[in-house]
Amino acid sequence: MLALLDTRKSRERRRRSVPVGAALFLLFATASSSYAADEAALWQALASKGHVALLRHAIAPGVGDPSEFALGDCGKQRNLSEEGRQQARRIGARFRKNGLETARVFSSQWCRCLETSRLLALGPVTKLPVLNSFFQSPERGNRQTEALQAWLANQDLNGPLVLVTHQVNIAALTGVYPESGELVVIARSKDGKISTVGSIRTD
Repeated sequence: MLALLDTRKSRERRRRSVPVGAALFLLFATASSSYAADEAALWQALASKGHVALLRHAIAPGVGDPSEFALGDCGKQRNLSEEGRQQARRIGARFRKNGLETARVFSSQWCRCLETSRLLALGPVTKLPVLNSFFQSPERGNRQTEALQAWLANQDLNGPLVLVTHQVNIAALTGVYPESGELVVIARSKDGKISTVGSIRTD
């Protein structure tokens, strides 16, 4: 009799566990679906007027730059690793997969940003000093961020625009601290104000 009761209790526990498992599955499925929908909306935003993609350069091991840093000399800078180069190519492929075959691409003059920009293969790359890192010169941060806002206010945003820059620059403009290769989507209003729409982790 005791064994029979144990068996019944076991069956009852299994029956009670099914709805919980199903609920968890639905929760995770819904979250995944919501994330995919949100990401799709961000790609659609980038394809529409008035939006800009701020891209932190791809993976470049280390922090900051060496003390002997020299602009234009990649041998004296922190550069992309092979993993970073592959990541940059994948990011370009993600753009094309989402219908963005070409874009106006502007880049910091730092080698890791220029290499990321070129590996995206979205079009010609234009150097833009206002996108240069101020990580080691934080006193330039406010002035440079204001200059970037002024530059954005005067841009034609009728087509895709990609700015490849550094974490510190993106954080100062948007409040978002992106990972390597992460896209932060911003919108510019008619009066030139910038707002953050969301971000896309590309890996």
